Amino acid sequence: QVRLVESGGGLVQPGGSLRLSCATSGFTTGFTFASATMSWYRQAPGKERELVARIINSGGSTNYADSMKGRFTISRDNAKNTMYLQMNSLKPEDTAVYYCNAVSLWGVNYWGQGTQVTVSS
Repeated sequence: QVRLVESGGGLVQPGGSLRLSCATSGFTTGFTFASATMSWYRQAPGKERELVARIINSGGSTNYADSMKGRFTISRDNAKNTMYLQMNSLKPEDTAVYYCNAVSLWGVNYWGQGTQVTVSS
């Protein structure tokens, strides 16, 4: 069973930075981390969950929500089965629970439990 565990969240002042990590386990030879499309989503109180950034399997192609472009960077280390999200120039509106997501080649979704990011002075 694929397991995703986020870490790195916390309280940061506006303009600050955080680096989130998504450690994964449970991948098999039939479904490897390198083959998974990995994404970060976030959900703020009272709002729907939204896509933050996505990185496509081992090719590394990325895409970002417009409001995150230029501030956030998604990356993955296929040797460590880990995904990252570097967040710079954080704003109060970035406050949310951030979730790690993996999608298999067959469209099966896996989610982590989330990590809280709070941007406040």
